[in-house]
Amino acid sequence: MKDHATVPYEALPDLSDEDRIARASAFRDAIATRHSCRMFCDAPVPREVIEQAILAAGTAPSGANHQPWHFAVIESAAKRRALREAAEVEEREFYAGKASREWIDALAPLGTDDDKPYLEIAPYLICIFGQRRGGIDPGDDKQNYYVTESVGIATGFLIAALHAAGLATLTHTPNPMKFLNALCNRPASEKPMMVLVVGKVADDATIPLHATRKKPLDRIASWL
Repeated sequence: MKDHATVPYEALPDLSDEDRIARASAFRDAIATRHSCRMFCDAPVPREVIEQAILAAGTAPSGANHQPWHFAVIESAAKRRALREAAEVEEREFYAGKASREWIDALAPLGTDDDKPYLEIAPYLICIFGQRRGGIDPGDDKQNYYVTESVGIATGFLIAALHAAGLATLTHTPNPMKFLNALCNRPASEKPMMVLVVGKVADDATIPLHATRKKPLDRIASWL
């Protein structure tokens, strides 16, 4: 390994094998209760919850540690409505013919359509951008690496943190998404990657039965 500045690795708990298995199992049980939500209520959520979840997302690994992400949080009712209106334009085109028949059939068990009321009912919309250039210091203009992968990992951290805080989420990906740059005052060089809808679950919320089906271990892992 080349010479470089270092600090000590923060100590991890010295657990028994049984405790490690128990902790991994407990996390699996907790995260298994997470489901995409399309039925939110408009109850307020403290901004600090969102801030802390984003800080957790910011600890994710990234190419060259450049942290090539930006989380634009929309809480303004007017901006949430504007995002919904713009997104539904794209969604109507998607369901009217832009999407293949196979894609539409794949979505059928989820009951989705071009009506997205949750985009203005939920108190927060987090628009997630990937930065092609940047760096770790203010004003950096360096090439970023593995942007899609890095942003994807950070978004996973964000979803897990919000779930741990008792909030529901939904990943929403209108296509195309370039309208988000103007809506969120982000430069054209940044790539909008998704909208994360965040809030409390409505009292009458349900989830599609199809969404409860998860592949077993032997279909998602192999041992070599």
